[in-house]
This record gives sequence, C-alpha cells and structure tokens, in this order.
Amino acid sequence: MIRRAVLVAAAAAALALTSTAAYAQCGGASWYGPGFNGKRAASGEIFNENAMTAAHRSLPFGTKVQVTDQNSGKSIEVVINDRGPFHGKRIIDLSKAAATALGFRNRGTTSVCLDQM
Repeated sequence: MIRRAVLVAAAAAALALTSTAAYAQCGGASWYGPGFNGKRAASGEIFNENAMTAAHRSLPFGTKVQVTDQNSGKSIEVVINDRGPFHGKRIIDLSKAAATALGFRNRGTTSVCLDQM
C-alpha cells in the first residue's frame, strides 16, 4: 500500500514537471539593445535588437510570452532568448524593437504582465 502511494506521488510529480501549465507574472520591464546588439545571448543566438525577443531569469529559451503594458494596454509577443534582468524588481528585459512596439522605449521602463503562449 505504501509502495503504491509512493508510485502515485512520483507519477503526479513527474506530470507536474512536464506539464505545459500557464505561466503568468506581473512586474517591471526595461529594454536593452545598443551595447549588446550582435553579441551572443545566453541561449547561444546572436542578439538582434530589432527582433521581438526578451531576457527572463528563469523561463526556458524559446518560450513565447505575451507581454502586456499595464499603462497602455498594448500587447506583443516575444521569444525568450537571454537571461536577465538583474536589476531591482524587474521581471523582463525586452529588445529595443519590443520596447518600441509597446511604446515605452523613450521612458526606459514600464509595468507589464507576462502570459506564456
């Protein structure tokens, strides 16, 4: 009986780890590009400030994320290809193109919510 309970618990844990459960997070966003353009991102890709990409501390590379600006309501889709941000309570660093599309590039930072696609 105990062995069966352990097996059931192990199977449930494995399912939870492989599940494509939705991911949502809200917090600060910033953008980067000029000093990093053409250099290798953490994923191994060459960073292109004009692509719709982003850096996140823990989401797997290649993850598609919908980013919604809480001030304007605008939403865009980006692909995670780098690690960061490592500044304060920010949750995502967007490429220059993504920041421009959301309309906050001149301000430098904004508040966003992320939803995994």
